[in-house]
Amino acid sequence: MSLARPAQGFTRLRVPVLALTLSALACAAASSSALAQAYPTKPLRIIVGQGAGGGMDTLARLVGTKMAQGLGQPVIVENKAGAAGIIASEFVAKAPADGYTLLMAPIGNMVFVPILKTKLPYSPTRDFTPVSMVATFPLLLVVNAKTPVKSVQELSAFMKANPDKSNYGGSGAAFQFPVELFRVQTGAAGEFIQYKSMSETITAIMAGDLLMSMVDTGPASAFITDGRLRALAVTSPTRLPALPNVPTMREIGMPQLEVRYWAGIFAPPGMPPEIVKKLEAEINRVVKLPEVAAPMASIQVTPTGSTSEELGKVLAADLARWSEVAKKANIKPLD
Repeated sequence: MSLARPAQGFTRLRVPVLALTLSALACAAASSSALAQAYPTKPLRIIVGQGAGGGMDTLARLVGTKMAQGLGQPVIVENKAGAAGIIASEFVAKAPADGYTLLMAPIGNMVFVPILKTKLPYSPTRDFTPVSMVATFPLLLVVNAKTPVKSVQELSAFMKANPDKSNYGGSGAAFQFPVELFRVQTGAAGEFIQYKSMSETITAIMAGDLLMSMVDTGPASAFITDGRLRALAVTSPTRLPALPNVPTMREIGMPQLEVRYWAGIFAPPGMPPEIVKKLEAEINRVVKLPEVAAPMASIQVTPTGSTSEELGKVLAADLARWSEVAKKANIKPLD
């Protein structure tokens, strides 16, 4: 009996503690809910890792304008260009988790930069809260229209037979890695040449300085239409309405080369779930607006909303996929 009494006393003492704990949790939940209901009470910032006029800047301003109308607060786009988007990403990763500082990030900043730079001051999966995807876009495999190569199969055969003439280029890892995937899958040879911009890459192909590249559809479309570039395939699941004669990678028997790039909104880690859901819902509303979808379509970009969880899964899957490509293609980290 003497052993039972302390146990009873212990139980009696624990009941008030449990009640206080539950009360505190309930108060915290109520406070968080009230905070989410009041949010936002001041202007929001969307940080962009590119200069004004770039692709991410254009998307951020297009979406931010409509978000401001829906949220009832100004949405300011702030450019923090430099270091391949690292400056902007680090800034947001270390910002307060209150929903007022967001990052418009392309796949390049969140996937390819972390693969190539292992000493980043942040982790793409640990130090951000995914909010929603904003847009997706495919790539085009292009060559100079004057070359005799007229199909992906012919390109592969040419590169195998002429490794010294099989250079390819791009303005960053986001355009190098898909070609490396092509080389891994086909056994083609070649050398990568770095260019400063997409326009420089396209100019080099048209001048005959480059054999081929994977490029954005928007900048390349006009040169394909006027006959200076030849598009051999598109990496999207279906053909592009603007280029109906260009087959998909899946159609030519290379489904493993199907690639979908994306841009999304991310927030600092530890964001209140209620605020994440409010932002997620607002972005999904905005990307469905005709006045947003039409300008995106004009640059061959598809407005694509998502849940926070879906964006997180896409990020993790792409990190795994392209890390494996880097390994197979023997691409070493830069630091």
